[in-house]
Amino acid sequence: MITRSIARLAGAGAAAGVLVAAIALPAVGGAGALFKTASAELNLKAAELLEPPPAEKTVILDAKGNEIAQFYEQYRDVIKLADMGDVMKKAIISIEDYRFYEHGPIDIEGTIRALAKNLGTGRTAQGGSSITQQYVKQVLLNNATTEEDKNKALEATYARKLNELRYAMAVEEKYTKDQILEKYLNIAYFGASAYGVEAAAQRFFGVHASELSLAQAATLAGAVQDPNQTDPNLGKKYRQRLLDRRNVVLARMAELGKITPAEATEAKAKKLGYKGTPLPGGCESSKYPYFCVYVRNEIIKNKVFGKTQKIRTALLSRGGLEIKTTIDPSMQAAADKAIKKHVFATDNPIASEALIQPGTGAIKAMAVSRKYGTSKRKHQLSLNVVADVAHGGGTGFQPGSTFKTFTLITALKKGMKINDGFTVGSGYRAPYYSSFKNCKGENIGDPSHTVTNDEGGTGFKSLQTGTWGSVNTFFLTLEQRVGLCDTIKTAQSLGIKRADGGRLQEYETFTLGINEMDPITVANAYAAIGARGKYCEPMAVTQITDRDGKVKKYNPTCRQALDPEVADATANVLSGVFTKGTMSKVGGIGRPAAGKTGTTDAQATAWFAGFTPDLAGAVSIGDIRGAQKYKLNNVNIGGQYFPEVFGASVPGPIWKDTMLAALKDIDPTPFTPINSARFGGCGQGCAPVRETPDEDETETDPENPVIDDTLPH
Repeated sequence: MITRSIARLAGAGAAAGVLVAAIALPAVGGAGALFKTASAELNLKAAELLEPPPAEKTVILDAKGNEIAQFYEQYRDVIKLADMGDVMKKAIISIEDYRFYEHGPIDIEGTIRALAKNLGTGRTAQGGSSITQQYVKQVLLNNATTEEDKNKALEATYARKLNELRYAMAVEEKYTKDQILEKYLNIAYFGASAYGVEAAAQRFFGVHASELSLAQAATLAGAVQDPNQTDPNLGKKYRQRLLDRRNVVLARMAELGKITPAEATEAKAKKLGYKGTPLPGGCESSKYPYFCVYVRNEIIKNKVFGKTQKIRTALLSRGGLEIKTTIDPSMQAAADKAIKKHVFATDNPIASEALIQPGTGAIKAMAVSRKYGTSKRKHQLSLNVVADVAHGGGTGFQPGSTFKTFTLITALKKGMKINDGFTVGSGYRAPYYSSFKNCKGENIGDPSHTVTNDEGGTGFKSLQTGTWGSVNTFFLTLEQRVGLCDTIKTAQSLGIKRADGGRLQEYETFTLGINEMDPITVANAYAAIGARGKYCEPMAVTQITDRDGKVKKYNPTCRQALDPEVADATANVLSGVFTKGTMSKVGGIGRPAAGKTGTTDAQATAWFAGFTPDLAGAVSIGDIRGAQKYKLNNVNIGGQYFPEVFGASVPGPIWKDTMLAALKDIDPTPFTPINSARFGGCGQGCAPVRETPDEDETETDPENPVIDDTLPH
């Protein structure tokens, strides 16, 4: 056999001739002597093989430890040899390298036979290599980062074969035969996008490798020779090739005495049995797709998880990680149910909601009224509207009067008491250009345009009554007094940034919510108030376990953004929104809660943001076709007709229903009482002695700015 193979190499070229001469030197002496002589003539010394771990899937878990998604470049589950089943080991050794446990680093006969055929055809037409050599080739392929490198790993040349032999010698010196077989079966490609025997067993037959039958094991053993030509996922012709190949393996196993002829005959009579078990999907098939998209972007873009984006991307898709996240299944279910109740997937306006835990920034739920996907016919959405652009979202929606809270906080920080206030009219116009200065110190007041209240709201307003009634003219006047830049800095201290990643628009209408936001950002800002001024960055990942079982925990990243007593006073004022303000017709949730409605100019979008000490949430609704063009007027939402949509019309009820369900098993935590000596009563801005509360102080939605279209917003 060896002589015939050498003869076939005769015309293979001068380089191959060197190998032929070296191998041909000992006419007798056996394979060991043959290999020893060839090694000496060719200076064939072991060369260390760089063996980075093979690409392995990453699993995403919810807060309870349940799997919610997988990411992978190659679908692979690395397992131990003991978990592969004896029949699988027998099948692969029988067909690929029947003397695997007997020969040394290289199967001389197989190598010469393969090299002769490959050099004759100019390509890798035949394996013929030992399992060790095949492992080496798979490692080189996995190390290849470019097509050129991959082609070099496969090219049918004498030089490549020599390098492969050198690496194989080192591998055999480094590992036992069992270790090599385990590594090979974990790295090999079987077709149908399945890498490694465990993934192949599940993909092909829906079982673990340890559960493979004789026929199934023979099928997988037969697939590794040329998986692209026997890929059962590609159609009938490919499946027939795989079936034929399976029967070759069975015949070989019987020939070697690994199974009886009767067992081979019985196995050959079975159908292929390919199930094509769906590959575990990424975010598209996750129970929580929008949260999944957020996690994926967080890992890829956050330097906490790696120095470069390339490293982070490889870690996610190849690292074999187990990533535990913050999402709470029961809270997610509460948000999903509430949105589904009030907004249909077929509605043009889209509702989205984020739930955040105060004091940690942990994202507990991300819900959207439409399913995640790319099918317009099925009313699916591929944009993560709950989050900002950096986390797969869009440009966001204007949050309206939810931003009045930041002006309220700034006033409290500057020493105003909750009953301090002033008299306002139905319209507001900046007295001077210098009445408002941006954070560059530039005059940006606009005395030429008037902002009005939607429904009255005139007379004396305090921090309390102005907030409860969401009076535009009051908040423009208040912002003028406390300073636009200071108001902006307050918002930024609570994590406020534009959803599109751009600079905040610093106009006098900042307090009316002209900057496009996402629910995660708004909910998290309100969560900081609920945590007595402790701001924590939005957090989705709590723990990562690497492929070796090493655990790294991630703690909240927090800072004290507000004086705790200022936060307490803010919560005190916002609590009245449920009882005396714009949410009074919707009502509270039977426990301490605070919040603020938000509706933008002419009902372009509507919001509600609220919090308890235990959970915060923000709900937005708008039309992603263009909120300014497709406003929330004369629309059907959730099967109900709305002439106008306000913050308390749809977002408020969604928030209420969500909180009732999400917090049902959590004991209520009270707010810290307001420091009455510091914030109670009034100081320099007390109401006139005979002031009678205006009827419109408890209006449902008098919060909408009427702004000239030429005013920047």
